[in-house]
Amino acid sequence: MLMRTDPFRELDRLTQQLMGPGTWSRPSAMPMDAYREGDEYVVAFDLPGVTADAIDIDVERNMLTVQAERRPVTKADDAQMELSERPLGVFSRQIVLADSLDTEHIKADYDAGVLTLRIPIAERAKPRKISIGVGSGHKEISG
Repeated sequence: MLMRTDPFRELDRLTQQLMGPGTWSRPSAMPMDAYREGDEYVVAFDLPGVTADAIDIDVERNMLTVQAERRPVTKADDAQMELSERPLGVFSRQIVLADSLDTEHIKADYDAGVLTLRIPIAERAKPRKISIGVGSGHKEISG
């Protein structure tokens, strides 16, 4: 079997081992994607191996906070760990949301290790057409 080494991956792994897992006071970062899809803003977080009950989503004013905890998997008493690269502990991400988003109607789905938040664009932020009234009371403004 051909084995390829990546020195940066090893450095990341060693750093993770030295610093230990994330804690609630010092959580590790989680990767995410964010994009606009129609009248919604979509944010997707990678949380493989995390159960849905270990995810906490909070919105305070315009600050969105997502925290999750990946707990160790219980193993048999005679199991001997050969390699452990999957980080355990607490992961967190904070995002400042624009005032143009409707934080009262955020929808969250969790499937296949991906947490997807759908945040609707607020009605007041959507473009709208302004009708022009036609009547006998026209006023001309001169400069």
